[in-house]
Amino acid sequence: MMMDHSLEMRDKSIGRLLWNFSLPAIVGMLVNSLYNVIDRIFVGRGIGSLAIAATTVAFPLMIVLLAVSIFIGVGATALISIRLGEGKKEEAEKIAGNAITMLVLLPALAAGVFFIFSEPILIACGASPEVLPYAMDFTQIIMLGAVFGSISLGANNFIRAEGNPKVAMYTQLIGAAFNVVFNYIFIFIFGWGMKGSAFATILAQAISAAWVLGYFITGRSLVKLRLVNLRPRWVILSGIMAIGFGQFAMQIAASVQQVILNNTLTAYGGDLALSAIGIVMSIATLLFMPVLGVAQGAQPIIGYNYGARQYKRVGDTWKLAVIAGTGIALIGYLALHIWPEQLVGLFSESDVALTAITTHAMLIYMALIPLVGFQIVSATYFQAVGKARQAAVLSLSRQVLFFIPLLVILPRFWGVEGVWRAAPIADFLAVSLSATMMYYEMRSLRKEAARPSPEEQSAALSTIPPKLCGSESE
Repeated sequence: MMMDHSLEMRDKSIGRLLWNFSLPAIVGMLVNSLYNVIDRIFVGRGIGSLAIAATTVAFPLMIVLLAVSIFIGVGATALISIRLGEGKKEEAEKIAGNAITMLVLLPALAAGVFFIFSEPILIACGASPEVLPYAMDFTQIIMLGAVFGSISLGANNFIRAEGNPKVAMYTQLIGAAFNVVFNYIFIFIFGWGMKGSAFATILAQAISAAWVLGYFITGRSLVKLRLVNLRPRWVILSGIMAIGFGQFAMQIAASVQQVILNNTLTAYGGDLALSAIGIVMSIATLLFMPVLGVAQGAQPIIGYNYGARQYKRVGDTWKLAVIAGTGIALIGYLALHIWPEQLVGLFSESDVALTAITTHAMLIYMALIPLVGFQIVSATYFQAVGKARQAAVLSLSRQVLFFIPLLVILPRFWGVEGVWRAAPIADFLAVSLSATMMYYEMRSLRKEAARPSPEEQSAALSTIPPKLCGSESE
């Protein structure tokens, strides 16, 4: 079975491979992103603009919870895959057990810290006195259910590690579907407001978590969860955290960026601008997730063929992924310009002022999104070929290297307009950096392709007559 997979990666049409690998990733990432988008749609239409601002204030904290899930989930998944490949099923089960323990303890610890310092934390995240009560109602309940989200997302990766992506996809679909149903019931029928949206989120995550744990407990899984393996072992945990730390750091950086963005908008544009950026980011998420899915789909194809020295296929996969990602981003760009008010209207039914500022902000903030596909795919390329330094630079370039400094500088000259303009300028700089790095990478790849492989060199030497290989004296 493994051999067939390898032959496909080497010989199958790149277009077919990219489609097969990208589609599940696109579906998974879109569904994952729907939690925040759905919350904003329902609270915006059912409560108002201050409610959208409250979810924007809560967003950095939700990124932190996501970072914890990725920290443990990604690291454990990599180790589980390796141990299963080595035939060490018992060790894989120990890793899974330790990971489950940390997926409970770490979000519980984060929630405890939040409840001690909830008001100053939310103010630090950009909550004004008007927004603070809404943010408190929403975030306190989200933190109460933090463990459910951590298990449903983190442990769902273990299912993928077993080679069962369909079951993993069902986990995400189930959670998103229940979130929609519960949001409608709790907000529009029960009238629970912000608390209703938060309860909808954590109940949907609880159902997803039960689905994931049920998969492992009921005997359907290859890796079993056993009580004896839940006791933390530092040797196992250190390996998990070492692998997951890079992704964890990127998410924490994203949370810091969001805090700076929120506070800048509150200072220069008030609560209405904060609500606007919440809507803009929700729409941007729906546009970027398919591009990220294409990049994730390309990653194993690029990595395998790079290791196999099939450099032409490596370059062709990158080019095709760039074309696909750019095409998706271009479709989104056209949709923004054809139906801007309608897209914003999904979140706000009758607030004319919010619709006006959001439409204006969105068209500036996402002015260069057709170029972003290139940057995302290029960053993923370096991850795929094992060049961690280049991958880290490109992954952090837009948010940390460019966007945060621009957020600090530009509003001093242009006010809230400087916030909107910071995004396309950061996009342009990040794409320029990506293009420069990929130019030299592709040139290096062509040179490497022209060199004979070690096997070819050995074969060439074996054809030289023995006398020519010896010294002249002989």
